[in-house]
Amino acid sequence: MKIKTLYTTLIIITSYFYTFFLNSSSIDENVNEILSPISNKVASFVFYSVSMGEYSFPLILGWLIIASLFCTFYFGFINIRGFGIALKFLTSKREEKKAPGEVSHRQALWTATAATVGLGNIAGVAIAVSLGGPGATFWMILAGFLGMSLKFCECTLGVKYRIINSDGSVSGGPMYYLSRGLKEIGLARLGKFLAIMFSICCIGGALGGGNMFQANQSYQQFLGITGGDESFFYDNAWLYGLILAILLGTVIIGGIKSIAKVTEKLVPLMAAIYILCALIIIFINFEFIGEAFNLIFIGAFTGEGIAGGLIGVLIQGFKRAAFSNEAGLGSAPIAHSAVRTNYPITEGYVALLEPFIDTVVICTMTALVIIITGMHLNTEGYGGIELTSKAFAKDIAWFPYVLAISAILFAFSTMISWSYYGLKSWTYLFGKSKNKENVFKIIFCFFVIIGSSLNLGSVIDLSDSMIFLMALFNIIGVYLLISKVKEELIDYKRIKSSE
Repeated sequence: MKIKTLYTTLIIITSYFYTFFLNSSSIDENVNEILSPISNKVASFVFYSVSMGEYSFPLILGWLIIASLFCTFYFGFINIRGFGIALKFLTSKREEKKAPGEVSHRQALWTATAATVGLGNIAGVAIAVSLGGPGATFWMILAGFLGMSLKFCECTLGVKYRIINSDGSVSGGPMYYLSRGLKEIGLARLGKFLAIMFSICCIGGALGGGNMFQANQSYQQFLGITGGDESFFYDNAWLYGLILAILLGTVIIGGIKSIAKVTEKLVPLMAAIYILCALIIIFINFEFIGEAFNLIFIGAFTGEGIAGGLIGVLIQGFKRAAFSNEAGLGSAPIAHSAVRTNYPITEGYVALLEPFIDTVVICTMTALVIIITGMHLNTEGYGGIELTSKAFAKDIAWFPYVLAISAILFAFSTMISWSYYGLKSWTYLFGKSKNKENVFKIIFCFFVIIGSSLNLGSVIDLSDSMIFLMALFNIIGVYLLISKVKEELIDYKRIKSSE
């Protein structure tokens, strides 16, 4: 599909959409009214919670944490033992000879990281600290470390059961190791059912949380740095969405190779900018670093001054980590499956770096800035990203502009990767062909415009539910196939020891 054709199609669809729908002030309300009953029912199932003191504990969070713990102990703390090996694979310039795949280890990692490093690293962490206090940071870091082991396992499976298509492209991810892997152990019907359900949820999650929500929030940040209600784009959100859709289409039209080339440069750059700004704030407040870490460790085990005490602090920290790095959701294995390698376990090693980058480094930086500037004591009246922005502005007035630009870049990178996740789920359900792929790409880009223009709360709520419903199907497969990962690890060690 030519880029010019994509642009023309988007402009035509947008003009019709704007003419017939955006002029109607009630479209938001109508869509929300229709979807609210469905969204509420699905969300009540996916995020079913049990009371723990003054806090509610979502069972889906327990599902993710238990799986992370299980993988950590099953593989003998591979998250720690394998860290150096992972760095070696990531930094090595040598590539395996005649290895199938489309992208390098580094490109696969940054593509998957692009999806996880998003607005949650800025806004979500602020919410966790404001609700759980500084101690939530400790549990967030711990959950990030545990998530590394789960990511190692699911991404190894993604490469092991991927399909190399006749044109050399790769199709992989949970839908393939659920269907092919479970068939291998005599559970074909269960595997097919889980794969189909995962794919449906992944498409819904890609269009909502991985697209519309990101477009909407990036638009709000864009308004913030271009004049707010005095900005030209204030009444022209659709135009912002169209420009964003065109930029996105330029990247995704070329498939995973094009996506990987962009994310390989964009993600390290935007992460470096954000971390550098955070380090500057921390350095300015250097004398408070000791106190900040003291608050983190003491608060982690006492929960002093926080509603719900220790349990409340633990829940907020674990929730932020699990919801941020996506370990167990099954999204990352789709990107990692495209790697060029003959040994699935090598990508498992590389993948364990993802939660470390997302949660242990970037999320922790956000938390430290909020704590070290004292903004955790002044949270009333501020939303997530506003609280982080106030923390960044405390010492350097223009830093919120850098934060806003980072937020826009984070959102854009998330959309890039989720477009690929949605596409692979789409082709699993409907078959692989250029026309079918192009249909999804046009739909995805069009949803960027909708997300920028409308406030569809129920759509986003339903999408979030579908994203975490992915974890329910994915982790069943991980448990049933974890012995296959162990076999891959043993075989790889044997091969390397004999060389």
